[in-house]
Amino acid sequence: MKTNLPKIGVVGVGHLGQHHVKHLSKNNTISFSGIHDVDYERAKEIAVEYNCNSYNSFDDLLNGSDAVSIVTPTRTHAKVAEQCIKAGKHVFIEKPITKTVVEADHLLQLANKSKVLIQVGHIERLNPALMPLKDFEINPNYIEVQRLAPYTVRGTDVPVVLDLMIHDIDIILSLVNSPVKNIRASGVSILSDSVDIANARLRFENGTVASITSSRIARDKVRKIKVFQKDMYVTIDFLLGLTEIYRVLDADQDDPAALETASLEAYGKHKKIVYEKPDINPFDALEMELSNFISSIKGEQTPIVDGQAGREALDVAIKIHDMILEDIH
Repeated sequence: MKTNLPKIGVVGVGHLGQHHVKHLSKNNTISFSGIHDVDYERAKEIAVEYNCNSYNSFDDLLNGSDAVSIVTPTRTHAKVAEQCIKAGKHVFIEKPITKTVVEADHLLQLANKSKVLIQVGHIERLNPALMPLKDFEINPNYIEVQRLAPYTVRGTDVPVVLDLMIHDIDIILSLVNSPVKNIRASGVSILSDSVDIANARLRFENGTVASITSSRIARDKVRKIKVFQKDMYVTIDFLLGLTEIYRVLDADQDDPAALETASLEAYGKHKKIVYEKPDINPFDALEMELSNFISSIKGEQTPIVDGQAGREALDVAIKIHDMILEDIH
């Protein structure tokens, strides 16, 4: 019986929402309360495929749930989440958290008052290729990111900064433990009515610099990040699931994980460069995200990307986009 388990529903069962339903409907640590979508026919199809309840009324789904996964268009996030939070329901909101920072701040205040949690679906934070960095002390001096994709119609209703770049903004903010000091950005529109190619340069108060390029006008997909810090260089290819780490050690230091070493004279001392290629253990990032949400509801964990982190990523993304628009016009 699942009567004592948290009851979680999904609102919005489009392309991504269907994946939320897939994972939650088979999770035996919750009671899946059902789905709602303004497209009733689509909701019926999903309900049949996953053998779950479909509610024509969002209020009915809300009344039968302890928490809701919100996978609706970004422009509706604030309204839907506010209704959930005011009803005392925890919310998982797909990125970006809201359309504006004012909306995000309002939700954070409501959640604090209602004592419910907000988790934001910045799924790239859980990319398996990033996981090996947990074993190292990361203090970047410079970060370089590329996220390129071929053009598709889906998603072009929002600028590339809020569609693609916001993933990398969130990752960078999680790696750099310092406030953003200033931003420089430029971009262009090519095939859509919004910005399709963008480049941003972030400088943090601790001196870290991050350069981010995002484009949805590319021949091939590229998703790479390079992290440079004192005595360490990390390069990650998210598409290949490949993480490579180069470190400078004293010549007499042993590193059992090193695959290759090379001697080096640095700082007037004998050093060596060691190369590691950590094993990447593949897993379904969305499934892990939702499991973290469930555990957070139960008080067993905290959200990997909480509402505040989602708000900070949105704030930087909007500042970048606004700067690009000012430059264009």
